[in-house]
Amino acid sequence: MNYHAFVGIDIGKYEFVAAEYNAKKTHTYQNNESGWSDFFSDHFNLIKNGLVILETTGGYESGLLTFLVEKNIASHRADTRRVKNFIRSFGQKAKTDSIDAQALAYYGHERHAKLKLFIPENNKQSTLKILEERRQDLKQMLVKEKNRFKAPLNGPVLENIQMMINYLQIQIENITSKIDELITADPELVKKQEILKGIPGIGDITSRALLALLPELGHLDNKRIASLCGVAPHARQSGTKIWYSRTFGGRRNLRSILFMAAMSARKSKKTTLSEFYERLVSSGKKKMVALVAVMRKIIVIANARLRDFMSASANTDAPLT
Repeated sequence: MNYHAFVGIDIGKYEFVAAEYNAKKTHTYQNNESGWSDFFSDHFNLIKNGLVILETTGGYESGLLTFLVEKNIASHRADTRRVKNFIRSFGQKAKTDSIDAQALAYYGHERHAKLKLFIPENNKQSTLKILEERRQDLKQMLVKEKNRFKAPLNGPVLENIQMMINYLQIQIENITSKIDELITADPELVKKQEILKGIPGIGDITSRALLALLPELGHLDNKRIASLCGVAPHARQSGTKIWYSRTFGGRRNLRSILFMAAMSARKSKKTTLSEFYERLVSSGKKKMVALVAVMRKIIVIANARLRDFMSASANTDAPLT
């Protein structure tokens, strides 16, 4: 698509700064519905045939992105790492909200042909994501409290720590029940969970997390889905030196989820994944490298099976069971 303008937005918790490509002046608005409406009114003639670029900023960009999409404004949520590398390539050392907004506008102008437009999640998917992320946050709190309970100098506060442990366990159970209710109410999600649980290493916890945090599963090619999970290998070679490929990045918490799934799959007896792991280790691969390969294998298998399921569903009018 040929865009007539590019607007970069550096967004924060309370405010956001907007900048047009090739313009020095920037504009600041409140990051709420009033501020979004003001931005839309002030820049409508500019953005109606343009592209708005926002950087991923801890979820603070989600409200404005959804607002713009509802107004039929083309918008892109940029990957933080890519934008930072783009800015560094120009030797830019100073950092202000205005500079970042202008850099995002420039990034949009330079890369727009390869940038995908933002598509908001449906309400159910959004709720699943929020619940699962909260469940994982509570799990981390629970681990910390359990560690404190075991600390030798915490005797005077053990009763209080135990109360917190009990409270967190109840809250985790409540949120898990809500997640299960959402999945059970949707026949397609039920079938997807059954398919995922048929893969060695994936049980209730992992299947819930994948459905909630990775809605792209079954829609992307294997390389991109592995990259989203942070398990895609990146080559490291210089001259005659060759190191192990690195994996990094990816969506929050997916690596840790797949790591636990890989650990479980590795221990399972006489499965293709456990045999795959043993074969890699026997060939001289480090155990951690082999585990990451199993993580990647798990998500690739899950992606292929859900893709086949959705393809079959699209070709039949039969109801899901």
